[in-house]
Amino acid sequence: MELSSEFWWFILIGLGAQLVDGALGMAFGLVSSSVMLSMGLPPAQVSASVHTAEVFTTGASGVSHLVAGNVDRRLFVRLAIPGAIGGAIGAYGLTQLPGDVIRPLIYLYLLVLAIVILLRAAGRLMPKGDIKRVPLLGAVAGFLDATGGGGWGPVATSTLLARGGQARTTIGTVNAAEFVVTLTVSATFLLSMGLHHLQIVAGLLIGGMMAAPLAAVLVKRVKERWVLVAVGVLVLAISLYQIGHTVFGLLGR
Repeated sequence: MELSSEFWWFILIGLGAQLVDGALGMAFGLVSSSVMLSMGLPPAQVSASVHTAEVFTTGASGVSHLVAGNVDRRLFVRLAIPGAIGGAIGAYGLTQLPGDVIRPLIYLYLLVLAIVILLRAAGRLMPKGDIKRVPLLGAVAGFLDATGGGGWGPVATSTLLARGGQARTTIGTVNAAEFVVTLTVSATFLLSMGLHHLQIVAGLLIGGMMAAPLAAVLVKRVKERWVLVAVGVLVLAISLYQIGHTVFGLLGR
């Protein structure tokens, strides 16, 4: 496999995304997909690459939470199965639609996620209540995660915590369920597209592995609110820029 000059950018993207994810517990896919979309890569290729790389990271994370006793088995089943179905539908749909059609929709989705993250950083969460419609939440989070290249953690974890879920079991269960969702999404992309994104996956994995030890130290020293603000501002800026670029491009035709 001949390495292109972009390979080193993929390593940097994986390193930065894993630093954020390690300190925040989410946003590897959100950060990496936002940056790679801004580089002009096709949405389906971006999402496929991110999910293939995440198979390894989410697998390790899920096993760790299971061993530590952080997984609610009933919640896991209610999240993982619908999440895998929603993810498979989103992944297949993404491979069938032209990139020019789906790309603006993904930018809008990333814009909404950025606003949600910034609201969470400001402490403005939804009022707590009973955790209802967990399978629907799993299906929607899986679908959005597949189409946007990131979103399972921000959507599922934030919603469950805002609705009164216990932090330890919520985070542990969502992380464990993410492995099932990611594996399903990656398999769907593999069957639909084949292996045409190994260089991106390798770069993301190398960068992520390099960042993992540093992220473990970072999480002890940086307040979660500041990490949330950084992620929110980054994704907000990227999505607004790309939406503006798309609009001006259409007006200039």
